[in-house]
Amino acid sequence: MGAKKKTLKSLRSGRPPTATASRSMSRKASRTLINSHHQLEKKRRQAIAEGDADAEKSLSAEIATLGGLKHYQRASLQGQSLERGGDTSKVLLEWLNVRTMKDIKHCPRMLEVGSLSTRNACSLSGFFDMVHIDLNSQEPGIQQQDFMERPLPESDADRFDLISLSLVLNFVPDAALRGQMLLRTLSFLRRNLGEPGDGQAAWPGPLLFLVLPRSCLDNSRYMSASRFTELLETLGYKVMQEKSSQKLWYSLWKLVQAQPPSTVKFTKREVNPGRSRNNFSITLDHPPEPTTKARR
Repeated sequence: MGAKKKTLKSLRSGRPPTATASRSMSRKASRTLINSHHQLEKKRRQAIAEGDADAEKSLSAEIATLGGLKHYQRASLQGQSLERGGDTSKVLLEWLNVRTMKDIKHCPRMLEVGSLSTRNACSLSGFFDMVHIDLNSQEPGIQQQDFMERPLPESDADRFDLISLSLVLNFVPDAALRGQMLLRTLSFLRRNLGEPGDGQAAWPGPLLFLVLPRSCLDNSRYMSASRFTELLETLGYKVMQEKSSQKLWYSLWKLVQAQPPSTVKFTKREVNPGRSRNNFSITLDHPPEPTTKARR
């Protein structure tokens, strides 16, 4: 009898049901909605992992009463508005340095995964050739697309100099799919590592911008900043910048390995024991071990 092969879930299974969004809300209301949504979504993912269909259905209904994904996105968008200082791409732009960006000899191509708006700092800077994608597009300029289903590039013209995963990994539904997402970024980044005389020496890329809730690294049983760095370095990245705010952890990574790794084994391992900790983790088995038939 053959061993059952585990299939990776769609990114959509990590996102809540959608509902019609309401008009704008206050800062306090948007913060309350986001916090409530995160707590319910965490419980819903736990129910899915435990195979508890009744609990998953009940929690999905609770999320829907909050307004679903569209309402959550509206709250998140308000939280990222310029007057509230919540636009994470402002941090990326500061790190890249406006003076340096003006001297770049080409227009870097940037893919923003999980895009909420075409009016954030990077989009309005005029420094990038922007491509925005999200599972549930909120604007005409955002392609409705699952990054894990985006066709692989056929040439460098289809690849990017910079990929942004801002508050995206924490919504991916399971540890294995998070690892696959990070691995997949390697296929979408141009492998030009900025050799002198190639016309791109001023560009520090190829780059990956990552933003996570601090709790994913500071309060997880299975993940820490050093463990996360270990995985990214295994994939061929080197950290260029990182910082933390009260709620978020920002990081900028440069791809320094000319070829993708042939094998990666990154397992789930407890690094921070404690009953009050969360279960955020990332695993990667590349290439996956072949299934074998069980002997009788």
